[in-house]
Amino acid sequence: MTVTNRPLDAADLEEKPLGPPSAEPLGGEILVRSRVDFSNDDRTVVSGVWESEPGRSRWEFLSRGEIIHVVAGRMTVQRDGEEPVEIAAGATAYFPIGWCGVWTVHERLRKVFVVYKS
Repeated sequence: MTVTNRPLDAADLEEKPLGPPSAEPLGGEILVRSRVDFSNDDRTVVSGVWESEPGRSRWEFLSRGEIIHVVAGRMTVQRDGEEPVEIAAGATAYFPIGWCGVWTVHERLRKVFVVYKS
């Protein structure tokens, strides 16, 4: 078992524009901040904290999946061909390998994530 116990300070998050391979912004630059707190040796499991400013982006989980827990903020996700779903602080969501769709972040979003590869 591995335990990481670090305070969550925004200054510890690395800021960069959202872009491939994670997602493609739809309609302008979106700033995101992140920190990886755990990665296994072969990086098939990676966990950390991620934060995004408002905006729309297209996500395609073709070779990986993700489980998130939203700590702050609100977004709507819409899987291709399905109805939109709102996700807000306190919610947990699962994006399986093969999930493709659009995320619309309505207000600054902070999530804890676990990314996994098969």
